[in-house]
Amino acid sequence: MTEIRTEITLHNTLSRKKEIFTPIKADDVRMYVCGPTVYDRAHIGNARPVVVFDVLYRLLREVYGPEAVTYVRNFTDVDDKINARAAESGRAIGEITAETTQWYLDDMGALGAMEPNEMPRATQYIDQMITMIEKLIADGFAYAHDGHVLFRVRKYDDYGKLSGRSVDDMIAGARVEVASYKEDPMDFVLWKPSSEDLPGWESPWGLGRPGWHIECSAMSYEILGASFDIHGGGNDLMFPHHENEIAQSCCANKGAPMANYWLHNEMLQVEGKKMSKSLGNFFTVRDLLDGHDGNPGVPGEVIRFVFLSTHYGKPMDWTAKKAAEAEATLRKWRTLTADVAPAAEVPAEVLQPVADDLNTAGAIAALHQFASAGDAAKLLAGAQFLGLLTAEMGAWAEGVDLSAYETLLAEARAKAMETKDFAEVDRIKTALTEAGVEVRMSKAGVELLPAAGFDAAKLEEI
Repeated sequence: MTEIRTEITLHNTLSRKKEIFTPIKADDVRMYVCGPTVYDRAHIGNARPVVVFDVLYRLLREVYGPEAVTYVRNFTDVDDKINARAAESGRAIGEITAETTQWYLDDMGALGAMEPNEMPRATQYIDQMITMIEKLIADGFAYAHDGHVLFRVRKYDDYGKLSGRSVDDMIAGARVEVASYKEDPMDFVLWKPSSEDLPGWESPWGLGRPGWHIECSAMSYEILGASFDIHGGGNDLMFPHHENEIAQSCCANKGAPMANYWLHNEMLQVEGKKMSKSLGNFFTVRDLLDGHDGNPGVPGEVIRFVFLSTHYGKPMDWTAKKAAEAEATLRKWRTLTADVAPAAEVPAEVLQPVADDLNTAGAIAALHQFASAGDAAKLLAGAQFLGLLTAEMGAWAEGVDLSAYETLLAEARAKAMETKDFAEVDRIKTALTEAGVEVRMSKAGVELLPAAGFDAAKLEEI
């Protein structure tokens, strides 16, 4: 087996501390990340965990080898939100889920995210969910009532360990549904009845459909086994989703831990505020890519750069200023690395921060140092490890030839040196700056670089 030379540390939500990552089997590293419910376009908050765990996937592949890593991310394609969208639109559920699933893949691909090894759909695993529910009932951890099946939360002693809550505190501090079919207010649904106008599958408890939490437990078990290495998602999933996954998985699998390491990314804000439609700062990944509300589109590579500039464990603030700065940086880096071959290995200055609990901000700082030192080979190798400066992501920055404007400005400058009249030089410089061009003038000559907000159409005015 290949020698593992890079030690990875990850902040484990379960232990609340940073731990050295030791996989169950070094030649079979397994990771599961909760994916989307496919009823609409993904908003930019949905994209953060995709980019975060894409970086972790790249890191695991780099350290353990691509063939040794299995990354699973599911699609929830049976859900009440999907049913509601079908009812209001008059479209078939299958049509909606197929369309939105492809939207998701296209939009995340535009951000440079690699596709996971496995992308199971919940509706493909209904039989496995029923089997797991039957086992939970047989072992006394679940019960059936009025077409519903509920999990007995108080039968699992470690419930609340992930989120750090006690069952009694949860009841006291929340409005918990008290339904006639529940033995205890905290019990959660594993299976629920369906009417004829809703998706449903035949089961020992009648026509029905699965609860949300059982989906991930059944799919991860079938693909990765009873215990695997890493389970990830946004911290909004920590409770109740991940808490419930742990409870039902451990109880169904004789106490075996579902995952050894639990990772959660913090939430995303927009211009310092929580994203919400009422504030007018709610937009999808596609809105950003294509442009919205009169704003120009933002390249996927730029979005990725902004995301990676903040540690996953901290709240991330999306701002127009950050996007503009990222665009300018990437243009400079692409110019610097044009026609350069990447270094043979990922530079340690980039790999080590990423291996230290996915410190992507530290890795980007190292890239800035490579750029300042003119080390284009290391810059390119390090950036491509992070999913930046790849050929696939660079179409937005291609086809910019400013040589004619460099000549124009150089000639105007030479004339001004003779006449001492710099009005024309100032006019050209101002026009170039307004077009989003960075103007560099020195004894060596004139250099023009596309910068933040570059707009080729404005160059025609010069």
